Amino acid sequence: MSHQKVRDVMSDAVVRIQGGTPFKEIAHLLLEYDITAVPVVDAEDRPVGVVSQADLLHKMWGRLEDDTVDAPEAGRRAAKAWATDAAGLMTSPAVCASQDWDVVEAARVMAQEGIKRLLVVDAEGRLIGVVSRSDLLRVFVRKDQAIRTEIVEDVLVKELGESPSAVHVDVAHGHVVLSGRLSSEARARELEKLCRNVDGVVDVEFRPVPDTAS
Repeated sequence: MSHQKVRDVMSDAVVRIQGGTPFKEIAHLLLEYDITAVPVVDAEDRPVGVVSQADLLHKMWGRLEDDTVDAPEAGRRAAKAWATDAAGLMTSPAVCASQDWDVVEAARVMAQEGIKRLLVVDAEGRLIGVVSRSDLLRVFVRKDQAIRTEIVEDVLVKELGESPSAVHVDVAHGHVVLSGRLSSEARARELEKLCRNVDGVVDVEFRPVPDTAS
């Protein structure tokens, strides 16, 4: 049992710029491709930063004095406000993901960094794609039958070594209902935990079947 990989859900059509790309060209690219940010790469196509809409908008208000921010933040805003190319505008370093990460790891890094997308790089650190929050959400539109098959074949049989008939598995809209009888309560809890880690699962309920033997 394993989660989908970043390479399976990322977009590989990536608009990119270099440090010398001028302000107005960046603005045109964001509007033309209807994107909110664009990665900045070096001569070897390795990401060095990202320029977002917010970075460009510093040109409008970043030069204004603001008593609510500390000196370092004020300095950062001012630098972006006076910048004329990607090197001066970008937020750096770029937060990147390996194409071999699973979607859970990518989601965790996005949450920790408070960002909406990750640049995806290959083993040499070169840009090959972008994965966004919406890409990760595709996991939750996975078909119920595919979820059920993974639970029965990979979780119940391969991971736990149980018979596929030991537990009945129902899946509806990502909600998993397990009904059956396992060798112990601990075993049932382990099954429930493993099911919660299956891509596309929203919730899991285990309904033990009482032993009717006399």
